[in-house]
Amino acid sequence: MKKGYFYIAVAVVMFTSFEVVLKFIAGQINPVQLTLCRFAIGFVFLLPVALHNLKKRGKRLDGKSMAYFALLGLIGIALCMPILQMAVSYTGSSVSALMFSCNPVFVAFLAFFLLKEPIKPRHIAALTLEIIGTVVIISPWNTRVNMTGAALALLSTLLFSLYGVMGKRKVAEFGGAVVTCFGFLFGALIVLAFILLSHIPMVAQLFQAVGLESFANIPVFAGYTLQNLPYVLFVSVGVAGIGFCAYFLAMEYQPASVVSLVYFFKPALSPVLGWAVHGEEISPNMMAGIVLIVVGSLCAIIPGILESRREKS
Repeated sequence: MKKGYFYIAVAVVMFTSFEVVLKFIAGQINPVQLTLCRFAIGFVFLLPVALHNLKKRGKRLDGKSMAYFALLGLIGIALCMPILQMAVSYTGSSVSALMFSCNPVFVAFLAFFLLKEPIKPRHIAALTLEIIGTVVIISPWNTRVNMTGAALALLSTLLFSLYGVMGKRKVAEFGGAVVTCFGFLFGALIVLAFILLSHIPMVAQLFQAVGLESFANIPVFAGYTLQNLPYVLFVSVGVAGIGFCAYFLAMEYQPASVVSLVYFFKPALSPVLGWAVHGEEISPNMMAGIVLIVVGSLCAIIPGILESRREKS
């Protein structure tokens, strides 16, 4: 139980720091190119750990398991990440972040139907408070929402939720590091194939015609410098490698619906980290939202700890 919450804390720290660190290299590297880099480096970083875990468990990866990991990589990385980027292009980061941070709602119901995990009253209370807190922080009523962007954001959120729930199915058999590592491998390979396709003139012109220039003629190596390399390594090894691995390791000890709550911490802690690192202002609505999210998260976590102690006693 305690290990589960430790891994959740690690995932929260890594995921929350992503946008804050990314601000240091904004505009220097194509976002799809960075997606390839993040998950390719994440795979290399996790490979020794994954191979060690396979040997420790006495497991071998057969064709069926590799096909499952390829499906995970397709859903959670190759499709989800570029679609989220498209959503940001159409509707801006605030609305996209709001909808993506609400993926625990999808996870709770997907885990109920696919994994038979119960939805307890405390989970509903936590989800309700955290949704309200996220809405208060981002204040989407202050922007005109593009329906295409909103639909893409919703699709990316659903895909990532499905990725998490499907990943948990293999966590018990192979462990979190193996599931993360080989999902990264196939996700990165599919993203690389997409990058190569973006250089076909007809494909490039199509993306340019709909206002998605960043999806046309995507570079593979351009933009990397010695100055931005530490930040690239952090979002690759730290956020992708350690963060995603901790996310799936937490699922070895906690239900998927509880682990997915890390995405409600992001809109609460990102403003605080942004203030500490970049001096960004924390507005009253942000502070109110942070309080709601923290209270909601405690509604899910504290009863779980108390239940665990009662079971041990």
